[in-house]
This record gives sequence, structure tokens and C-alpha cells, in this order.
Amino acid sequence: MRCDLNGTVSLVTGAARGIGQAIADRLAANGSTVYYTDLEAGQAEAAAAKTPTGRGLKLDVTDPAAIASVIRQIADAHGRLDLVVNNAGINTAGDRKPIDGYSRADWDRILAVDLTAVYEVNKAAAGMMRAQGRGRIVNIASIAGLVPLRLQSAYVAAKAGVVNLTKSMALELGPHGILVNGIAPGSILTVGTRQLFYGDGGEYSETARRLLDHVPLGRPGTPDEIAVAALFLADPENTYVNGHILVVDGGWTAGYTRDF
Repeated sequence: MRCDLNGTVSLVTGAARGIGQAIADRLAANGSTVYYTDLEAGQAEAAAAKTPTGRGLKLDVTDPAAIASVIRQIADAHGRLDLVVNNAGINTAGDRKPIDGYSRADWDRILAVDLTAVYEVNKAAAGMMRAQGRGRIVNIASIAGLVPLRLQSAYVAAKAGVVNLTKSMALELGPHGILVNGIAPGSILTVGTRQLFYGDGGEYSETARRLLDHVPLGRPGTPDEIAVAALFLADPENTYVNGHILVVDGGWTAGYTRDF
């Protein structure tokens, strides 16, 4: 997929690897000047250096002062910000527990990154976009925010919050020329999820087989498949999609595929 993003300026959070990097790479390949931001500054700079229009910056999305500083740098350098993609996110690693065993520390940590940070980045960016009378915002949610999953209450709550925050912002900012949409990925194969899907011999693990039994396409998605969805929402010719959550899950949430 190709679109003309020449002359635009984009900001992607969590862009040092995985879905965030794939989105930033797609935007840059289509002509946008892209700020690859991440808590890992070196990795963000390395990812950005692979593209002619990429620029890497350190950004802790839980720090409002750091967010304001990055937005100010972009404003000083370009006088505009056309697209923000809120991708940075975390979840519990492998020790997932029911609500009565879920720790407050994990709850606070995940909500801070997956929901509150989305609010903070959008708050900072929206003021600039409102002043210029245009802009695009894409929030990366999850199917877990649409169809609740077990044993990860903080992640589910945060992503459900992102879904409705996206729709609320679309209502507020649409009249000012700002389109706000979200993407809800299903199971995506990244470095972080590779151990979930593959056993030591390179074959699908039993856990992965049970998971993929619910996916009609029978495989996990790739970061680039999410990036294509983000590029569609960023396309200047896409002018009437607002307040939408684009589900990219191989059909997982369409219903059960097993025979009963």
C-alpha cells in the first residue's frame, strides 16, 4: 500500500521495535518525517537511522514533562504535527493471575503506560493540532479491549479505556479537523511474543495451537500487517473515517471456528 505523506510530520511512541517500528517504517517509506520515540533512546535512534526521514528520540510516555519536551521540539523544528500514533504499551510477562491475586503494583504500572500515557500524549498533541486546524491520531488498542480475556485484568481494563477514549476524542476533535481512530490487533508475532508461539524446536507450542484454534487464518499476525492498517488511517485521501476501531485479528473476534 502506498500513499503520499510527503511534507507531513509524524510521532510514533514505542517505535524502537515490533509494531511501533513497523508503523514508523511504513510512514517514513511513504514520505513522512517520522519521530521514532521510545524509552530506549539508542534503539529508537538505530531504528530511525535505517530510514531517510526518521529521527530517534528518547521518550518516557509516563512522564508528562518529557512528552511536552518532545512535542515542543517537533513544533520548533517543523511548526506542525500531522500524525500521532500511540503504540507504546506493556503487559504482564507470563505470571498472569485472577483479580484476587493480581498485584496493585502491576495494575498501576500497566494502567500508567497503556492508558494514562495515551491520555497524556494525546493531550499534548491535540492542542497543537487544534491550533493548526488538522491532524490525525491513531491509538493502538487490542482485541482485549473489545472481548475481555482472562487473567490480565489491568491490560484488559486499559485497552477498553483506550477504545472509548478514542471514540470520545473523535467526538471532541472532529469538528476541529482532527480524525481520531484506533487499531485493535489480535495475536501478533513479535520478539516479545515469539516464545509464546514457538517451542525449542521451532514448531508451534501447545499454547499457541490452542490460541490459533480460534483464528480462522490459523496463524499470528505480523507487525507489518498492523502497520498497513495504520497507513490506511494516515492516508490523506481517507477523510471520513473517524471514531473507528479497526480490528486486525485474522477473524479471531468474528466468532468460533471450531465445530461443536
